Amino acid sequence: MATATAHTVTLAGALGHLVDVEVDISSGQAGITLVGRAEASLREGPERVRMAIINSGLQWPASYRTTILLSPADLQKSGTHVDLAIAVAALAADGQVPADGLLGTAFVGELTLGGGLRPATGVLPMVLAAAERGIRRVVVPEPQAEEAAMVPGMTVLGFRSLGQVAAELRGDPVPAAPPVAAASGAHLLTWRGDQRLDELDLADLAGMDDEKYSLEVAAAGGHAMMLDGPKGVGKTSLVERLPTILPDLTAEESLELTAIHSLAGTLDPALGMITRPPYSSPHHDASRASLIGGGSGSVKPGELSKTHSGVIFLDEFPLFRADVIEALRQPLESGEITVARREESVTLPARGLMVLAANPCPAASTATSPSTTAASATRSSVAAIGASCPGRSSTGSTSSDTSVPAPTRPPTGSSPPSPRSRSWRASPRPASARPSDTPVATGASTARSRLRGSRTSGASPRPVRSSSATRRTAADSVPVVPSGCSGWRGPWPT
Repeated sequence: MATATAHTVTLAGALGHLVDVEVDISSGQAGITLVGRAEASLREGPERVRMAIINSGLQWPASYRTTILLSPADLQKSGTHVDLAIAVAALAADGQVPADGLLGTAFVGELTLGGGLRPATGVLPMVLAAAERGIRRVVVPEPQAEEAAMVPGMTVLGFRSLGQVAAELRGDPVPAAPPVAAASGAHLLTWRGDQRLDELDLADLAGMDDEKYSLEVAAAGGHAMMLDGPKGVGKTSLVERLPTILPDLTAEESLELTAIHSLAGTLDPALGMITRPPYSSPHHDASRASLIGGGSGSVKPGELSKTHSGVIFLDEFPLFRADVIEALRQPLESGEITVARREESVTLPARGLMVLAANPCPAASTATSPSTTAASATRSSVAAIGASCPGRSSTGSTSSDTSVPAPTRPPTGSSPPSPRSRSWRASPRPASARPSDTPVATGASTARSRLRGSRTSGASPRPVRSSSATRRTAADSVPVVPSGCSGWRGPWPT
């Protein structure tokens, strides 16, 4: 008996490694031995291969000892797509197909017990890795021949069964075989409006000139953005149209992005290579692994990598979990994501345009007009607070109302008055000058009246809780003079 070698590819994230599948058939105790650090699904491969060979009308060397080596032996291998390479290497070692036909060819495909082929995940990055290592011909399941043909200079052969592959290697006519079943990750569900984003254009929006200009600047320079405004002002409508003003992907970007989607199992070979910038808007309850990448088993690309060279929109950004927000910092800085585990470290590209959106705080919901923004609401609050200060008008400037006397500064050299002194406090302003239309001012006026009434009646005011052993009352507390208000500016009394 003899030894034969076939080639296949295993993936570690987006990085492909060329693997030599060596099969030795020799005399000894009958059995199958698989060595070379194979993971669980791959260790089941020899049994699938044996039944596939038998049910394809070929011979399995059942009375001999079969040893299968996946080289390099120190590299962790995963994936059921190695089945086809094991099968053709075993047939070549048994002399049923010429071993010379395996030279310079990579075999990718999972086998069924009946000898049929099934699609594999990540064919495009596998073929890219094989091309970089001098492989010029690749055999894949028939539905994925178009995907493998995206690699320039690669000869692609698509087959439906192991029997067809063996006939091609022997130079015999290729027999008929049932079609290959669709991949499990194929789009099986459609709904009305699922192609809505394909018809959007930034020119559809009327007005919003400043916002459109901001989008153009971000698109031209690849800058991240954050949109802040009430619900219904058009934040989502703007961002959904951002990809429409981005240019087409370059050939390198297109091949890179298509390989990422192939690795994630979301590539539809019927649509061909991705040529337009992608767009994604994950829900704010998305997990860190769904955005960054990872998952159980082999590392899968997340939404950041699948929108590489495109746009990712994180709406309701304050509602995202804290660990997700913290995980976004490093990809934004470096443009790539590294997922490190005990036995592997996977680096994926993530250089996309990130857009964040948030609504103002719930206090802004009291605005009477939908056009009121968070900035105008903040200016109104600042003006109201400034108006409640003695000697300030509602616009924040010094008030010219002579009916509101300002606190006088003590003579030079005199000791500062006690906080309990009534003469140091400003006299109350007329009701017409108070901003009583704000909840803050109303609460402050109620507190002053309560404190003033307690002093008049002789009752001691309610004590203020303190973490120290001693308790100080509200009258003993040091008054705070807002910035810009007239009042004492000397050292505080001790």
